[in-house]
Amino acid sequence: MQNEDNLSAFERGVYAVVASIPCGCVSTYSRIAYTIGAAGAARAVGNALNKNIYADVPCHRVVQSDGGVGGYAWGEKNKISMLLREGVVVANGRIDLKKYGIRFNT
Repeated sequence: MQNEDNLSAFERGVYAVVASIPCGCVSTYSRIAYTIGAAGAARAVGNALNKNIYADVPCHRVVQSDGGVGGYAWGEKNKISMLLREGVVVANGRIDLKKYGIRFNT
């Protein structure tokens, strides 16, 4: 099990950005990578989120660049359920990023 002392600067950056995604909104793996200065590291963002040790980091709010739901450590069905409870519409496995996506100040 990973603990806070073993986190890389990259992981800390990912968790900080994801923690700032408000309820009812989503961001993408690639947008998070870009925001922390690691453009092109979308897959690494997903790997970091899969190892998330913080209950207050809403990993379920991170989706694919095409609006696809993407993976989730607790299963895609749970991810969709959590998004729906927050008011994010998931239609045919996709989220309208123009409506629910956020950008970060970089």
